[in-house]
Amino acid sequence: MSFVAARTGRVRLSANVLSLPLRPPAVVARAAASLDILSHGRVELGIGAGMAWDAIETMGGRRLGPGESVEALEEGIHVIRELWDTGASGDARFDGRHYRLAGAARGPAPVHNIGIWVGAFKPRMLRLVGRLADGWLPTIAGLKPGGLAAGNAAIDAAAVEAGRDPHAIRRLLNVGRVDAPARDTASELTRLALEDGIGTFIVTVTDPRAIVDFAAEVAPRVREAVTQARQRGPGDSAEGAGHTAVGVGAPAEPAAESAASEVGGLGVTPTPDGTTRLSDRAPWDESRRPRRDRLGSTVSYSDAGRRASKALVGVHNMLRQELSELRDVLRQVRDGAMHAADARGALNEMALRQNDWTLGTICSRYCGVVAAHHSGEDSVLFPHLAHREPQLKPVIDRLTDEHLVIHEAIEQVDHALVQHMTRPEGHDAIQDAIDFLTDALLSHLAYEEQELVEPLARLGFYPGQVPDGAGAAM
Repeated sequence: MSFVAARTGRVRLSANVLSLPLRPPAVVARAAASLDILSHGRVELGIGAGMAWDAIETMGGRRLGPGESVEALEEGIHVIRELWDTGASGDARFDGRHYRLAGAARGPAPVHNIGIWVGAFKPRMLRLVGRLADGWLPTIAGLKPGGLAAGNAAIDAAAVEAGRDPHAIRRLLNVGRVDAPARDTASELTRLALEDGIGTFIVTVTDPRAIVDFAAEVAPRVREAVTQARQRGPGDSAEGAGHTAVGVGAPAEPAAESAASEVGGLGVTPTPDGTTRLSDRAPWDESRRPRRDRLGSTVSYSDAGRRASKALVGVHNMLRQELSELRDVLRQVRDGAMHAADARGALNEMALRQNDWTLGTICSRYCGVVAAHHSGEDSVLFPHLAHREPQLKPVIDRLTDEHLVIHEAIEQVDHALVQHMTRPEGHDAIQDAIDFLTDALLSHLAYEEQELVEPLARLGFYPGQVPDGAGAAM
């Protein structure tokens, strides 16, 4: 980085990313600040909590558990900022579990406010980004379907809860190699910029010609397309402006078609529910589900509302992917390729298992509907929507009841795995449990999107916004 800084005058520099378990944060702080001074303010700091722990141990690093590594990273950020703060009185002091400053001299101070960009994927790390970091720097290959939307939402929620402006947190993305034609690459990057708020793309390029092509062809196309789309506003559509259509299974029900027409300018289509059912047991009577009133195609939406509805669909797609992974895990148990205890461990690591469906906090944790300065009644998605639009209450009551069924279905899968440990000769209970969960979850997610994507787009993320008018300022 020092060599590049010395040979260039405008290129900005950042590690992608430094593994903090191998680098004392106090040393990182002084090295980054020194290089920022020498490069006249062109350094940013990309750091991570650590991975490949076997390799870290071989180089003398200390192995940390998942929770410990996040805790250590948080302490490291505090140490770095404490040393940079040369305006504070006295020497730098910090007493943490993993790192400490015992009266260290402050400085040097960087010549500009160095951004601390964190590579993060898991929920706890995403919340840390929202509370403390200046930027989020994931790698697209490490994200599950819907991961960008879910990650953005979790970061936004944590930022609001910490009293920060979510828009102040920069969104970057490692997109890896780019081998497609310039027009196709520009279209995809434009979509990511408009739909997921990505402001910086980092591309892995080794061919000098590819570097020139990207700078001369792709980057200008993306900048122009994003500028034009933002000037047109959310209600218009054009090539390159970005559109997400999420759909699996059979054609949409009439209700789903109506919802899709309502949000035509939103760029998000509620996922239709397939007609195929795997279990002999029905989780509920779908014919008795309440439906909200449809508003037609003349409603307009704010940018924040568009992000809210897109985030909900993104989170649901992540859960659909986890369900597919869980079915594959249980298939391996059935085929004798995996032990039931290992399958339970895989289940417990999934967001499906970690969230309390009985309270609907899958929405509050991942969709970011948390307001730091509002009462607990309005601190999660469902109460917010019901308060803003009372006609939604029957729908929300039904969704809450279905959360109870899903919670029980997940418990049944876990119970079937426990039983299989003591009686491994049969697999019928496991298969029945996963089929029932599949029917319940896919049906529920589709219903929730059909009924809530449009109101969420219209009413927005945060309780307490201007109450009357679609497209109100957030």
